[in-house]
Amino acid sequence: QVQLVESGGGLVQPGGSLRLTCAASGDTFSRYGMGWFRQAPGKERDIVAAIAGNGVRTYHSDSVKGRFTISRDNAKNTVYLQMNSLKPEDTAVYYCAAANGYYYLVYSRPENYNFWGQGTQVTVSS
Repeated sequence: QVQLVESGGGLVQPGGSLRLTCAASGDTFSRYGMGWFRQAPGKERDIVAAIAGNGVRTYHSDSVKGRFTISRDNAKNTVYLQMNSLKPEDTAVYYCAAANGYYYLVYSRPENYNFWGQGTQVTVSS
């Protein structure tokens, strides 16, 4: 079992930055591939970024590539999502998730993930 708690969401103006943090507890963190997903009202939950358990490989969706960066600190059991140049269309609830698979793989599908956080709201508006 892994427990995930997100923080760092809020209201930001277009062009601004936020850093989301996901703190994990309950199991060996480096075993898990980690991902950030987001869900806007009336839309499906989509992958934003993912990172392998060993932190070597990452994935960023086309919509955030060049603006968002996923990273992790296995010593602190934490994964981050640095979000720059935010746009109104980035507004959503952002979820952290953990995938119990191979430590060197990146997982991009929601069905690959076993544990989810409660979500944190990100609103980009002037």
